[in-house]
Amino acid sequence: MKLLAGIPGWTVKADVIVIGSGVAGLTTALNLRASNLSVLLVTKARIDEGSTKWAQGGIAAALGPGDTPDQHQKDTLIAGAGLCDLSAVDVLVTEGPEAVRKLIARGAVFDKSDTGEIALTREGGHLRNRILHAGGDATGAEVSRALLAAVQEDNGIEVIENALAIDVLKGKSGRVCGITLHVIGEGSRDGVGRALARAVVIATGGLGQVYAQTTNPSVSTGDGVALSLRAGAEIADVEFIQFHPTVLWRDESLGGQQPLISEAVRGEGAFLVNDKGERFMQGKHPQADLAPRDIVAIEIFKQMKERNTPHVWLDATGIKDFAERFPTIYSSCLANGINPTKQLIPVSPASHYASGGVLVDLVGRTTVAGLYACGETACTGAHGANRLASNSLLEGLVFGTRISADIAQNMPEQEEPAIETGNDFLLDPAIKLTLQLAMSQGAGVMRSKNSLSETLLTLQQLGSHESHDPCIEAWEVSNLYLLAIAIVRSALERTESRGSHWRSDFPDPSDEWLKRVVQSYDKLGKWSTRYEVVK
Repeated sequence: MKLLAGIPGWTVKADVIVIGSGVAGLTTALNLRASNLSVLLVTKARIDEGSTKWAQGGIAAALGPGDTPDQHQKDTLIAGAGLCDLSAVDVLVTEGPEAVRKLIARGAVFDKSDTGEIALTREGGHLRNRILHAGGDATGAEVSRALLAAVQEDNGIEVIENALAIDVLKGKSGRVCGITLHVIGEGSRDGVGRALARAVVIATGGLGQVYAQTTNPSVSTGDGVALSLRAGAEIADVEFIQFHPTVLWRDESLGGQQPLISEAVRGEGAFLVNDKGERFMQGKHPQADLAPRDIVAIEIFKQMKERNTPHVWLDATGIKDFAERFPTIYSSCLANGINPTKQLIPVSPASHYASGGVLVDLVGRTTVAGLYACGETACTGAHGANRLASNSLLEGLVFGTRISADIAQNMPEQEEPAIETGNDFLLDPAIKLTLQLAMSQGAGVMRSKNSLSETLLTLQQLGSHESHDPCIEAWEVSNLYLLAIAIVRSALERTESRGSHWRSDFPDPSDEWLKRVVQSYDKLGKWSTRYEVVK
């Protein structure tokens, strides 16, 4: 199964193709260059417009006095609610400190304390101060800046901006040997082309746009996960969509990307209250307002439902120097008519991060030869049922390094693309809003068999709205459709509540579900499901 697209009109070659320009893609590209491999970096918009740029939180690493990788591992495992792959977590926390040091050596500048040391703060689920921040609440922007500066200085990395990766190409052996892509621009690369390489790395970020409200940028339509699915790769843990609990509530009619109110604000002393001014997180979890995100999100959801309100409130009026500490958040609030130093901030949950994705091993290999995945696109197992705050940027750094090392050691000869067989499909872009609303209403923070079944029925009906006009919007909505089906299928399978997957009809976790739901999708459009016991 592949997307309906035009015949490629141009060809470009490199040793490795990296799709995505966030922390995962840029780290992978730079480390590939250290092995003297040529890299084609394909990015959907401008090179600096990925999700990494928007990360307000920080990078978690055991760098502080008295902190250890073992302690970081313990916090990660607790947040992951029994579904973390222990070996993946071990890799993340033990290789994390060196990955951060390497990032600093590349020029990333992090906030410092009065003594001149890197300032380490705390976020939800962490029992130690181990979060590095830059510019207060602009860590992602600084990480992106530092990595981009290194990329732009390297003549061995060719960048193609404003390009959507459509589908992978395979040789006669079945190994991935390139991609088809569409470039919006002028000249010989305008329109559909093909890029050939000896390995392809998918680092396209998240899939937040599958929901009506999200913290993700508009480019986050899960293209990499959908592309991998169509290539025959397995996906796992996609039911575990993390909803960030504190996103600035504006209006239900304003969909798309919403302003994020970082967890670090609660780390500095802000707390949640309902419309009566009651601190409802106290007594719900030992860490109260700094409980793991899934716990906070579900308690906010319950307050909203019980009190029939569209949001709760975040009281940050007690934080000194709020504007200096959180300049991005302060500006977002002011732009929406709220002075957070004097007024309560209306907040509600919105889709934020996919803990699952394309199933990979400890060096980022998918179940399709020649195809790798990294960052939010991938399911390493490190996040389990719920990602611990600030482990995502770290995952991109650590596994991007591991992927590049594996590729450098196992480079095959370039294959020519084989003639492809299978069905083409493409959906009408007009279904996008209906799809997003259905997902938010039936497969959002709280789910049930009834809500998921209704959502699946809606999706199946939307699947009949075909298009014969290939374009960016049609490819995107076709990707969103595929991901929506996968999420709902997995959520129906998992008859329990665990991590960021909550079902009102199965409110408790079950030991029978200490396994992950693994799905695949063949070239004829048929879904398959298997289960994998967590290591």
